[in-house]
Amino acid sequence: MRKKLVVGNWKMHGSRAANAQLLAGLKEAGPWNADVAVCVPAVYIAETALALTGTAIAYGAQDCSSHEQGAYTGEISSAMLHDVGCRYAIVGHSERRAYHAESDQLVADKAKAALAHGVTPIVCVGETRAEREAGQTEAVVKRQLAAVIHTLGHCTGEMVVAYEPVWAIGTGLTATPEQAQAVHAVLRAQLQAATDRAAAMRILYGGSVKADNAPQLFGQPDIDGGLIGGASLKVADFAAICLAAAH
Repeated sequence: MRKKLVVGNWKMHGSRAANAQLLAGLKEAGPWNADVAVCVPAVYIAETALALTGTAIAYGAQDCSSHEQGAYTGEISSAMLHDVGCRYAIVGHSERRAYHAESDQLVADKAKAALAHGVTPIVCVGETRAEREAGQTEAVVKRQLAAVIHTLGHCTGEMVVAYEPVWAIGTGLTATPEQAQAVHAVLRAQLQAATDRAAAMRILYGGSVKADNAPQLFGQPDIDGGLIGGASLKVADFAAICLAAAH
């Protein structure tokens, strides 16, 4: 039985005061019988680490560089993230793919860089509404994941995968549990063909996950938790989602 994982993606939100209040609330609400983490803006990683000292809540970054070090102004390496205690780094989020033109191969290279420094990449895949309506969902997510599998090779089993249909991110729309499970099953089968660790790997669902739909989503056989956006900024909502993952 795979232990559920719930990861909050704060995106470009937060302030020192708001973060302190949010993290204090989460500490008071937990712990849960699920793995929980928050991926915060890079400037707040150190303060988050301090606030979460002694708790079971992990923390991570929302991106990482594919480079080891060097003249890459504005980039943050996985070695740096590991140095400040990050357990996770989100790579390939649809917003990065769309707004920063990140290719499948760049996402794969970032995942490889993260693993090389002991940071677990949360590799995001997902289709747009146009791609879903064209019947291309399976082809799109398999293409995105294949690039990472090819690059990671025998380390494939060490990543976390997150399925986030682009049309359900920040729109209020959510894939039905059945729609989400169907894609998760496709991804699980693809992983099974690539690594003998596939059965133990966690595949998260992201896309307008809320307290009221989390139990149904997390009840699906191949959905192992969630990558949570807006709801992760509200203590009550995120705590309720974590509680749903614990059952």
